[in-house]
Amino acid sequence: MGGRASGPPPLPGGWSRTWRTLGAVFVLLVFVPPLLLLVSGSLTEPGLPPPPTPRLAPDPVSATGYRQAVELGGLLRASLNSVLVAVVAVPLSVLVASLAGFATARLAPRAAAAVVAASLVALMVPATALLVPRFTIFRMFGLTDTLAPLVAPALIGTSPLYVLVYYLAFRALPAELYDACLVEDLSPVRIWWRMALPLVRPVTAGLTALTFVLTWSNFLDPLVYVYDRDLFTLPLALRSLSVLDPTNFPVFLAGAVFATAPALLVFVLAQRRFLRPYDPDRNGR
Repeated sequence: MGGRASGPPPLPGGWSRTWRTLGAVFVLLVFVPPLLLLVSGSLTEPGLPPPPTPRLAPDPVSATGYRQAVELGGLLRASLNSVLVAVVAVPLSVLVASLAGFATARLAPRAAAAVVAASLVALMVPATALLVPRFTIFRMFGLTDTLAPLVAPALIGTSPLYVLVYYLAFRALPAELYDACLVEDLSPVRIWWRMALPLVRPVTAGLTALTFVLTWSNFLDPLVYVYDRDLFTLPLALRSLSVLDPTNFPVFLAGAVFATAPALLVFVLAQRRFLRPYDPDRNGR
């Protein structure tokens, strides 16, 4: 036969939607039942013995656990402290990481490779190995028992991983865009702000959500640096609820709902951006 050989037909768009739907269903099956049990347990009347099996519908339904969690654990003050840390640390961390990633992407290939290698080495250093030197530095400057040590890592982008992610995102942009900006005589900072950063908004959304979750759930740093109860963040306040009598498990679960809800909200707000492929026609909308 003289016919031309042809490869397998491309995967139709319906298959892509099917796999995305299956992935979403899998995620729902894994994460939604524990969340439902968490909310159900928090609505159980405190003081009753724990049920022998998990129940999705508590009987009777009671919000007493939330009131006691606020009173016993000081969750409102702790939540305000956590919000204050997140409001300062998250935008600052993303801003610094994007600047560092952009600067690395604009370096010469050898210099960029050296910076990437150094970032990978820094990424492999365990965070616990830095606790003692960091504690010594903060105590030397009189910053222990304040919220400053919880925000300070944002000044260096929090993690080398964030810089590497931005580096890869900026490197993926067409070189013609950078050349056009140079023709317009734009400064590096204006190129970063006006051209590069808007084109990697899905990356920014994803890293913002990740940074918020890690900052919001950070337990080790507040445990090391914060001693005043008025400065406790939400994870430290939850620890004080974990020692309650087992019959008061709804109080602890109510505190866990306090801690979980903001992270879920941020993820829901961010997922529309970082799960959606970039489309230049709708950029900025």
